[in-house]
Amino acid sequence: MDSFIDYNINPLVSYLQKHPADFTRKDIIRFVVDKGIRVINFRYVAADGRLKTLNFTVSNIQYLNTILTYGERVDGSSLFPFIEAGSSDLYVIPRFSTAYLDPFAQIPTLGLLCSYFTKDGLPLESAPEYTLKKAAQSFHNKTGLTFEAMGELEFYVSKEGESLFPAQDQRGYHESAPYTKFESFRNEAMNLIASCGGEIKYGHSEVGNFSQDGINYEQNEIEFLVTQVERAADQLVLAKWIIRTLAYKFGLNVTFAPKITVGKAGSGLHFHTRITKNGTSVMIADNTLSDEAIRAIAGYIHCASSLTAFGNTNPTSYFRLVPKQEAP
Repeated sequence: MDSFIDYNINPLVSYLQKHPADFTRKDIIRFVVDKGIRVINFRYVAADGRLKTLNFTVSNIQYLNTILTYGERVDGSSLFPFIEAGSSDLYVIPRFSTAYLDPFAQIPTLGLLCSYFTKDGLPLESAPEYTLKKAAQSFHNKTGLTFEAMGELEFYVSKEGESLFPAQDQRGYHESAPYTKFESFRNEAMNLIASCGGEIKYGHSEVGNFSQDGINYEQNEIEFLVTQVERAADQLVLAKWIIRTLAYKFGLNVTFAPKITVGKAGSGLHFHTRITKNGTSVMIADNTLSDEAIRAIAGYIHCASSLTAFGNTNPTSYFRLVPKQEAP
């Protein structure tokens, strides 16, 4: 028995009886044929941080095999501002380990996250996904260790106000229904994220809740399990897409903005990190922080300005830097 595969909510893992990292093109084709999949969606992150989509109709096995093998050309100048129109040809190639059954599609649809390649068949050096891959590989090459991470998504859900069972202002931490109004929404979002391959630790309501101009705003959090850093990023990308799409379906509004109003808790996108060797954490030694952990912390501090350039591109991040406001 494999505890990861047994009772796994991801339909591909359950059907193929494989870890996602072991998925092959033949596996994807078998799942498509056996499950009657008729649409393939290639998805990839552009410079604006949003997930882009290219749709394919599965008309025959030959064409399915072609797109899974060679990907498809896209206009790079429309995806990245630093790419000129005269040399804009890029190719998106699917990563089979990211395959998921689209939970929103009426037609049976399979989605795959993609990597960018140039017309010469080389990875696009400046692509976000490849930047992270290079960093993770460089870390491993220099240290012999593996860099892992887990993300925390905090976000506000809002809709027109309800007067029954009002939650206490800025006291929403781990609140239960009926004082929290969006617990069922959060649970459904978590279920869909897990079915698409997200490994979730837990979810709960967060501190922030308030009413303003007849609208109720309620803060929620979904936290993931630690995994290899590139997979951690993929999970967050899909999770944000699922949460937004589900909110649209429910007629709700969702925002991941770091700060949405003065005097109320802001939302963080936190990353916990772990360094491992042969699958075992090296962060602790003799029940205290190891030398590796202390050096990692020093490295984070030394590189703080560079990390901020990547992680805090939204100016409202800095509106969180006020005392007693659930922020550092």
